Parts: sequence; C-alpha cells; structure tokens
Amino acid sequence: MIELSQISQLAEIDSQSALEPVIIFKHSTRCSISSAALSRFKKAYANSNSIKVYYLDLIKHRDISNEIARHYKVEHQSPQSLLIQNGQCKHNASHFEIDLEEILEAVV
Repeated sequence: MIELSQISQLAEIDSQSALEPVIIFKHSTRCSISSAALSRFKKAYANSNSIKVYYLDLIKHRDISNEIARHYKVEHQSPQSLLIQNGQCKHNASHFEIDLEEILEAVV
C-alpha cells in the first residue's frame, strides 16, 4: 500500500488510473469498525496483490479525504474504498461492505 499524504497525489492517481485501476482505502485510526475492515481488506489483498492501493489515514489527512469526496463526487465515509479508473470513481463501498473481490469485479 502506498501512503496517500498529499492532495497532489490525486493527480498521480488519476494519471495511473488511465493505465490501470487504482484503489483508495480511507481509514480512521480511531474507529474499531475501520480497523476491522482494514484488516479484512489487507488479508484479501495479501492473497491477491493485483491492484495498486493508496492508503489514507483520515485522522492525519482529513483535508485529503474532503478533496477525495469533492474530486470523485462521492460522499465521505469511514472506512471507505474507492476504485478509480480513468480519473473517475467506478465503485465505492464503506464499512463491512468493503470487499476486494467485489471491487475487482467492478473493474471494466
């Protein structure tokens, strides 16, 4: 996972997503549900590792989370996963609905 720590990285994500899909995983380090969802995601990702993932710590970078919501036209959730393709959010899920298999099925 690549740490998402600067708003300018969203342009990088948009560029990369033109070549291959990218996932953004937003996580609240203060929330037990978010920790459980992240743990499930990491376990599935370890067995797959097929797609680039950017990890956002919401507590440290709420400004980036707000920009993600605006830029990709999604409602802020925590935890939340977003599948980015061609600079657009093609799939998003939150809480225990985050499922890597489902995300990968949404790749077009």
